[in-house]
Amino acid sequence: MQILNNLNQMIIMKVTIVVIAALLTITLSQRILPWIAERFSGRHRLYVLASVAILRLLIIVVALWMIFSIIIEPTIENLFALLGALGLALGFAFKDYAGSLIAGIVTLYEIPYRLGDWVSVEGAYGEVKSIGMRSFEIITPDDTVVVIPHLKLWDKKIFNANDGSRNLQCTADFYLHPRHNPKAVIEALLDTAWTSSYLQVLKPVNVVASEKPWATQYRLKAYPVDPRDQFRFITDLTIRGKKALAELGVDFPALYDQPLDHF
Repeated sequence: MQILNNLNQMIIMKVTIVVIAALLTITLSQRILPWIAERFSGRHRLYVLASVAILRLLIIVVALWMIFSIIIEPTIENLFALLGALGLALGFAFKDYAGSLIAGIVTLYEIPYRLGDWVSVEGAYGEVKSIGMRSFEIITPDDTVVVIPHLKLWDKKIFNANDGSRNLQCTADFYLHPRHNPKAVIEALLDTAWTSSYLQVLKPVNVVASEKPWATQYRLKAYPVDPRDQFRFITDLTIRGKKALAELGVDFPALYDQPLDHF
């Protein structure tokens, strides 16, 4: 059965033009859309960033379909025969890679993470900066790029801190000596959060207390205006919170209450 057209100079030129056009379109979209997204804030920025991966997938699918229609005899039998052989080859030779590709397609529907989301996978925490067909990249707070294959979607827990929104809860921890006034401490911590310049005032602010063997733990929970300000926000809450507690005369437990020669 004649599956392929007779390759000639015209066919090769058409395929080359399609490949070059697809690569240029993908490159332009990856530069222009993030540039446009930075002009927005909040949910609109996340929507524009999320469209980068979807647009790239559409471009690749259209380009492959055009190449197949140029090279292959346009019959249903030939198309199914070629796709079947290609599927078998990928299944045996590129099992993990194919699994990552399938997981990448699944992410377009389930959307466990998007561009701009803050996710944690196997101890790596950062902002999703790019999503490819096989993997996605996050940038950690230490400015380190971590490449994570979509294959992790099948058997690993993926923690998404903001899930496509600008609502990302931050927590500042305080450990105090048990002898203190809990009501005054809670009021001081709440006042610290409400007076922060990073606070998103439309979201709740909470203080959770729990008793530890060595101290009383207070967790001040609040939301910053922008998820990218989370570390500045936590730093602001921690520094000003400790100052407010010190003004109340609260004692902070020392790590070692015994002299060093005791150990």
